[in-house]
Amino acid sequence: MSTFKKITHVIYDLDGLLLGTESLHAQVNRQMASRYGKTFDNSVKLKIAGRNALDSAQIIVDMLELPLTAEGYLEERNALIYELYPQAKPLPGAVRLTQHLYQYQIPQAVATSSARRPFELKTTHHQEWFALFECIVRGDDPAINQGKPAPDTFLIAAQRLGTLPEQCLVLEDSLAGMEAALAAGMSVVVVPDHEMDKQLYGQAHQVLNSLADFEPQLWQLPAFD
Repeated sequence: MSTFKKITHVIYDLDGLLLGTESLHAQVNRQMASRYGKTFDNSVKLKIAGRNALDSAQIIVDMLELPLTAEGYLEERNALIYELYPQAKPLPGAVRLTQHLYQYQIPQAVATSSARRPFELKTTHHQEWFALFECIVRGDDPAINQGKPAPDTFLIAAQRLGTLPEQCLVLEDSLAGMEAALAAGMSVVVVPDHEMDKQLYGQAHQVLNSLADFEPQLWQLPAFD
């Protein structure tokens, strides 16, 4: 018996949900902070998770009181992290779930705060996998007025999938992403970073430890064979 509403379309975040890039981000942000005698900790990590690069940089600069503009921070950070992005690997359960739903012709999309260039680097070795998605909305898409936690990214994904928000399930890892999905009027399952307090995600319809724990039949989607 399903415990959740019937879902027809699924939308995924990218970083920290499909691909394990969050550890790369944390590594580089810690390195950047230490350059200026500061510490990048979980309080900062929570604030920036799910947001676009410029918004994240501004939060880091403000919280750590760095002698940089947000643009200056990004320029330094990108020189480090762009070399690491092609190393990004799928997170547990991600490939299995997306391939399973694709086989059952469930429309799927990616809605990410990543801009086109970093997205291309992160997916360098995963072209065949990302070809499964009917549409991909990136953070620098001209149709987006405001990034997450505003709902724009998810609403655009639903529109391009040709469906209504209430028919969509969003899979996210961040607080900003959860808030964006809820603001869009969508159902949301959150798979938080293991270092984060799960109680922060109480508004989500479901909180999981891993995408490997996701049970499609609870959302009236085809069960795993």
